[in-house]
Amino acid sequence: MRFLLFLILLSGCSTLVKVPEISAVEGSVNPQEAWRKVLATYVDDKGRVNFEGLSRDPSQLRIYVAYVAKEGPSNHPEKFTSKEQKLAYYLNSYNALSMYNIIDSGIPESLSGLKKVKFFYFKKFVIAGEEMSLYKYENSVIRAMGEERVHVALNCMSAGCPRLPKVPFMAQSLDTDLDKLAKYFFNESRNVQVDKEKKVMKVSEILSFFTDDFLKKAKNLVGYVNKYHTEKIPEDYEVEFIPYDWTVNAQPKVAPPSGKSLSNADQTESAS
Repeated sequence: MRFLLFLILLSGCSTLVKVPEISAVEGSVNPQEAWRKVLATYVDDKGRVNFEGLSRDPSQLRIYVAYVAKEGPSNHPEKFTSKEQKLAYYLNSYNALSMYNIIDSGIPESLSGLKKVKFFYFKKFVIAGEEMSLYKYENSVIRAMGEERVHVALNCMSAGCPRLPKVPFMAQSLDTDLDKLAKYFFNESRNVQVDKEKKVMKVSEILSFFTDDFLKKAKNLVGYVNKYHTEKIPEDYEVEFIPYDWTVNAQPKVAPPSGKSLSNADQTESAS
């Protein structure tokens, strides 16, 4: 109750993130290609982002964020006729807006505490012509699609998130890609830990945040994890949750050699 009152009191503090102004030249760039370049250039093999480099040259990300502001399944349904096309758009746009939010927020070290409230609840973005917070986008739009595997693909740019892929989501390969991400996620030791002596399965707190979504596809959380975990876990094991890490998932800063500065691409490669 106190938290709800707190949110109500702060509701007047919401801010709208301005849609990036795009030049005529930038407007001629394919926004999907722009997003692909962002991921390929600034995300390493561990899913960490070179936010410092991106903040110095955000042009490609700005192109994609401007596209998201203008177009989506809600206002151009003729361009998103399948569930896969809609989901690919939702995953790419959520991840891009989260990345843009980190830059717009001054690249904080963590999203914990009040920063979390501002980041997810009170900063709004224009998405297909509608003003919306990341919280509303995830819970009212994306989760409404009924695909629980989005939770191994959506990325708020914190260390507790699933690994951020270096390539965009594509409708034609989405089902296969989500299965691959689920297998990767549920076989990472940071997300699933099994204590056979205590008969306990510890799992990412993501499954606590969205328990109902996962239980629509399995009778219990152990059963859901067993869909992807390489070693089957007895379903009578107790479930505990691994605390979520809200540290911003930035690549570690690399000091350049004396008298030489690293390019954006060099920083990304050096940090991987």
